[in-house]
Amino acid sequence: MTRPVGALGRPCTLMGTLAQIDTAAAPGPVLDLPDDRLDAAFDGRDGAAERPQAFHYAPLNHPGIRARMGRIAAWAAAHDPALMIVDVSCEVALFARLLSVPTLVVRLSGTRTDPPHLEAFRAATRLLAPFPEALDGGDVPDWVRAKTLYGGFLGAEPSASDADGRIVVVYGRGGEGGSLAQLAEAAAAVPERDWHVLGPVSGDGPCPPNLHRHGWVADVRPHLAPAALVVGGAGDGLVTAVAGGAKRFLCLPEPRAYGEQEAKAEGLARLGAAIVQTEWPAAHAWPGLVARALALDPARIAGLADPGALARTAAAIDALCGASGPA
Repeated sequence: MTRPVGALGRPCTLMGTLAQIDTAAAPGPVLDLPDDRLDAAFDGRDGAAERPQAFHYAPLNHPGIRARMGRIAAWAAAHDPALMIVDVSCEVALFARLLSVPTLVVRLSGTRTDPPHLEAFRAATRLLAPFPEALDGGDVPDWVRAKTLYGGFLGAEPSASDADGRIVVVYGRGGEGGSLAQLAEAAAAVPERDWHVLGPVSGDGPCPPNLHRHGWVADVRPHLAPAALVVGGAGDGLVTAVAGGAKRFLCLPEPRAYGEQEAKAEGLARLGAAIVQTEWPAAHAWPGLVARALALDPARIAGLADPGALARTAAAIDALCGASGPA
């Protein structure tokens, strides 16, 4: 967070439900917002029989939501912000418009043509897509595309690569993790290469000698550097790291709301930047898939990583702030 906010070159306040997060190193003021979840098992749904079509989530009689929105409104009245960057919340995007605050609303991949998303997009001053325009899907309305600032992979930094032939499998926090049995079968099917697995893996049983489990790691990039092939989902973090490292990629998109990962994977396949499989391959399929993936031209995925993306996006945001005024 420090690097993106620092690139803006103007005072920024970080807002969110931050009580359980260490914000000591935050690059500016922090505004902790009350929790708006219904309970600890919150799944994003409010259980309401009906709600306005412009909202995804609007439960009634929730004091946390009242306090949350009240705190945002009080902050806006006190600070007269030039711009509010809204990370995917349709409700906050619409609320900011009611507060007469210009917004830059983050637009993720996937089919987001439902009424709440479209109304949030209409309310926004501009939209920010944290991926290259080449990966955008074909189902995006023209007016949404025209309103979008394509930031590209904002964390993609070209990194030195000294591949030693290994295969690196990455599981993120948002998915189900890996199956030890499936990983053991895959590694046994391609015994000439070492397999290194990052992230959670469930199950017990014997492992072939070329299978190595590392569990959670703070930063995947050092582990990706020696990889001849990376296997993993189509989450923003992994795709950004793979593009920055110019790594051949076997993409296994995981289920996400609005088909977010599937859409990004389809774009990668369309560009010849990855081999895509919609489910974990059978053991017998691995030798052929690895051979196909190793035949990819890594320049295809490397071409999606723009080293100047962060500075370019920061400049566009700064210009948007300067253009803000009564309309």
